[in-house]
Amino acid sequence: MTSAATGYGSPPNPDIDVDIEKKASLSRAVDVGFVRLTLALAGFAGIILIWVILQTTEAALPAIQQFGLGFLVTARWNPVENIYGVLPQIYGSLVTSLVALIFAIPLGIGTAIFLTEGFAPKWVTEPISFAIELIVATPSVVLGLWGIFVLIPAVRPIFRAINQTLGWIPFLGGPAPRGPSLLIVAVVLGIMISPIIISITRSTLESLPRSLKEGALALGATRWETILTVMIPAGLSGIVSSIMLALGRALGETMVAAMLSGNANRINISLMQPGSTITALIASQFGEAGRLQVSALMYAGVVLMVLTLLVNIVAEIIIRKFQNLEQ
Repeated sequence: MTSAATGYGSPPNPDIDVDIEKKASLSRAVDVGFVRLTLALAGFAGIILIWVILQTTEAALPAIQQFGLGFLVTARWNPVENIYGVLPQIYGSLVTSLVALIFAIPLGIGTAIFLTEGFAPKWVTEPISFAIELIVATPSVVLGLWGIFVLIPAVRPIFRAINQTLGWIPFLGGPAPRGPSLLIVAVVLGIMISPIIISITRSTLESLPRSLKEGALALGATRWETILTVMIPAGLSGIVSSIMLALGRALGETMVAAMLSGNANRINISLMQPGSTITALIASQFGEAGRLQVSALMYAGVVLMVLTLLVNIVAEIIIRKFQNLEQ
């Protein structure tokens, strides 16, 4: 049998080589194009962010030049006398966001563990997951209305009882609670941000190797010991990132704060008294503001962006620290 008959040793087909080269060059071109497209999109997002920061800062320049850093430590907001300061709003933003985290962290992590560790059948967990998604999709103005007409009347007797019993504690003291307060804002914010913690924590726990859980159980650890000493420490970086994202979301919430804080331009140590936040101030004052007042509101917006930036920087540092510990 000759080589021509068997097909071995036959000369290469130039058409096949050309097709292979064309496909290879096309694949390289697609790869290069995809990389350049993603780079362009990332650059475009960065340009938009820088543009927003520059435009906001430019609009805030008259207030920055007139009030300087005193704007951050002044507790008065008087458009008649052109005296502006956001110390009560900074305090309100930080306090409501931190108290919201106190509500949201145990709720979010506990729910994520319940949904991922098989404590209930699917016909129980799936409706809960759907309800969590509904909370995310609910407009904040609807939650604000719910807070006004449902939550405040429901918790008013409870808050008054707490105020009468534990009023000697500064954070729970003051006059008898009547309606809007920083604590009401924090409760609703806690409900709003808990789905962020739930979804990211759930994804983190589901992505962990099964060998971690199986190894701990094989060594004699109970179910809860496995969760608390193995699963949660292994996914700590993801859990911390979810908490920091939730904190950023709480700092930037507008409608709930504007509708439920009471918009009181003063610092109340008691969480059961009205207060204000930076977002609530901007939302309530912007429509009727004059030139200098608009500039002061933009200055307040710059302060809020700086606070959010600081939260993101701290979050990145903490996440990297926990990632190093996990490794």
